[in-house]
This record gives sequence, C-alpha cells and structure tokens, in this order.
Amino acid sequence: MQKRAIVQRFLDAGLLVHPEVVNYVSESGASGIIEGIISSLPHGVTVVTPKEVSGMTALRTDKLDVGFASLPEILAGRDGTSIPLADPEACYRMFRNRYDTLAQMMKGRLTPYPIEALTRSGSKYADSDIGIIGMVVSSSTSGKGHRIVEIEDPTGTIKVLFNKNREGFDEAEKILPDEVIGVKGKLAPAQPGGTSSGMVFADTLFRPDIPLTHTFSPPRGEPAKVALISDVHVGSDTFLEDSWDRFTEWMHNHPEVNYLLIDGDVVDGIGIYPDQDKELHIKTIYEQYDRVGELLSEMPKHLQIVVAPGNHDAVRGAEPQPALPEEFRTKFPSNVTFVENPSVVSIQSVSTLMYHGRSIDDLIKFIPGASYEHPGDIMKVMLQRRHLSPIYGQRTPLLSTETDNLVIRKVPDILHTGHVHISEVITYRNVLGVNAGTWQSQTSFQKQMNITPTPAEAVVVDLSTLSYEKYCFMK
Repeated sequence: MQKRAIVQRFLDAGLLVHPEVVNYVSESGASGIIEGIISSLPHGVTVVTPKEVSGMTALRTDKLDVGFASLPEILAGRDGTSIPLADPEACYRMFRNRYDTLAQMMKGRLTPYPIEALTRSGSKYADSDIGIIGMVVSSSTSGKGHRIVEIEDPTGTIKVLFNKNREGFDEAEKILPDEVIGVKGKLAPAQPGGTSSGMVFADTLFRPDIPLTHTFSPPRGEPAKVALISDVHVGSDTFLEDSWDRFTEWMHNHPEVNYLLIDGDVVDGIGIYPDQDKELHIKTIYEQYDRVGELLSEMPKHLQIVVAPGNHDAVRGAEPQPALPEEFRTKFPSNVTFVENPSVVSIQSVSTLMYHGRSIDDLIKFIPGASYEHPGDIMKVMLQRRHLSPIYGQRTPLLSTETDNLVIRKVPDILHTGHVHISEVITYRNVLGVNAGTWQSQTSFQKQMNITPTPAEAVVVDLSTLSYEKYCFMK
C-alpha cells in the first residue's frame, strides 16, 4: 500500500500517524493491519506513535531508530558566494586566474619558458628542448593531417605542431578551445634575421589532470551512505511520480542511507524551450517548487538533503549559478541545504563535487567520438583538464568572476553530474564519477535526438569505500 493511502486511512478514522508507523504498515503488507491497530488503541489517543503499535519495538531497534545525520560541510559553492563582476577587466582576471591555477598544477612535470622569450630570441633556443604552458587560442588540422594548435601565456602566443605519426596523437585531437595545456618539444629552427619561426614541434602533451598518486582516504567515524540523483523535473508531464514514490518508500526502509544529493533541474521550469507549456503538468514555477518541497518533506526525517540548481531552475543561466532563491524555498523541509552550481560538499571528510553538467553539450561537440550515451567519458575529460566547463562562447554561458570557480582546484573523491538524463558510473584515478540520470521519461526533444534516457535510478555510494550500487525504481 502506498504511504499516502496509509496516512489517509488513519485520517479517515480521525487519527494522525507517526512516520515510523506508516513505514511499519507499508513494510508489513498484511491485510487488515490498519484496522487492527485502530481497534487496539486506548481510548482518547489521537496520534498513533510506535509505542501504541504492538510488535514495533523490535523493528524500531533493528531498523528505524536511527540518529539524525550530521550537516554536510559546504567547502565551495556556499549559498551567496558566486558574485558576478561588471567591470570590463573582470573577464580577463577570470581567465588569468584559470591560467595561473592550472599552470601551477603542471609545473612539477615541466619547466615552462615564457613564450615571449622563444618568439623574440628564437635563435638562442632553436632546436633546443623546451617546455611551454599556455591556454588554447585555436586549433586546426594541416593538409597533411597534423594538428596545429596556437596557445598563449601572459607574454605572447606561439603555434605548436602535433605530428600525426607520433604516439599520443589521439589526445592532441581532443585539445579544446580555452583549455590550459603543457607541451614539451623542440623550437623550430630560426628564420633568416635571427628570429624563430614561431613554431614548436611537440613531443609530449601535458594536462593538469588527476595525479597518478591520488588515492582515496577512507573517512573516520560512523559509516554513512549517500544517494545521488539529478534532473527530477517536477512539473513536467513526463515526471515519474510513481517511481519517485517507490524511491521515497525505499529510503524509509533503508535508514543506513544518510544523505541525498540532488544535482540540478529539480523542476522542469517555465519557458526553457519553445512550446514547453504544452508539456507541463504544473504550469507555474512557484507551484513546481512547492511540489518539490512537499515531495522532499515525505523523505525520512533523519536525512540531510543537498539541492543544487541546473539550467531548468529559476536562477540565472550563466555559470556559476547561485543557489535557489529564498522565495522558492517556502515549502522545503528544514533538512535541505541549498548550494550553488558547482559546489563541493564534504560528508565525513569525503568530498563530492556537484556540477549539473550543462557543459557536456559543448564537450560532446568538440571531443571526437563522444556521445550522450556515455557521459562517463565527458566526466573523464573534465577531470583531466581540471575544469568543468573549459570552452568559452558555446552553449554554456560563463559568468565573469574574480576567480574561475569552475576550475577543479582540489581533487574530489566523487564527481557528481547530471543534465544528459543517462546514468553512468566511472572510476578515474581513484575518483568516482557519477552521472545520476533522471526522473523524467523520454521527452519529445530526446525522441527527435534519438536519446534514450535511463530514468528513475539512484546511485547509492558507501562513503567508507566508494563502492556503489544502482537502484532502479521503474515498475
């Protein structure tokens, strides 16, 4: 029996009912159990609690008498910390911060020369082994199939040739606009007049990447598990409410799951795409968020819930996105923490980098062989480049801020994304990557794009080991 029906049966008898009693009745499945409880109640009881229900004591001790989870620590993306800058130099400072931060990550593996020193004094370094670090300005393929990439550092620009016959050329084909790379190679011979040709012949390509030495450090303290989901899309006529109800019931029956992280697009929104109103079950944005609040209020009270926004939510489209505004939170329960997109959430010292993942659209466009069916490949791209949205000027709008908040400054234990509605889990250099799928069935747009979603799934991660299990709540 669904929990709503159980509550209604008690209400019809003039009684309020404790959530643990609802869980007990739902789990029991015995016919006539509600009538039996009601008939055995002492006179004058108006609220049915576990102490009034025979047989619940052992169950409460075994499964339901759980403590409340401690609050998650927000290491980055705390509500109110993404402040846009309006002055003309803001964009330059953001990109300079990106360059400086990512260049520093590579300086232990190569010693970069200032590009200006190579282009102005080329004869001194001609045919020498050199190293450079730069941000990609442009890339193209030569008539012979080699890759030519122009990069810049704070001192100047230079072209780098990646020979198609060299080992590792496949990675050169995946070089993205605006990513920061390192190169070891030889400077081309000087031209007449004593200056260089402005070309480096690459031997090795470097990226900031996750260190090969990175390991997961198990947390101390009580064991905890976290459920990762995304793209709920409440308000859409394709929102799978029956599946969500099964998920809620499952959470009540698994109190060992202490945390729920929701990575954006909690509602379907209003005016996100043409004719969206024809596909909405809930027509106003306030009512959509009110319904989300009601659904989360039905979750176990011991849970700590973290909610981040996505591109369907009622926040600005440019990233980083602020947390959901106060005016939409009125129906949300008190155990919900609102964060920005992206954010870093620490639970018992295990860090989860939450990023909704709109940039996946851009990265699929630029990475040969990438597809929506395998978002894990794109999570690997983000980790290798230590940036969540490296490409500027495509479908993902980026906000000018003092520091580039989409740089992956510290290696997370978990990278949690969404957006593409396809669930996939990867492990890359001991970082767990989770794309959490959706709670929406296939949309008309996805049918046009031949994208088949994996709806109504939750990925539950054991924070002591980073082992995980997938659970599907479709019928």
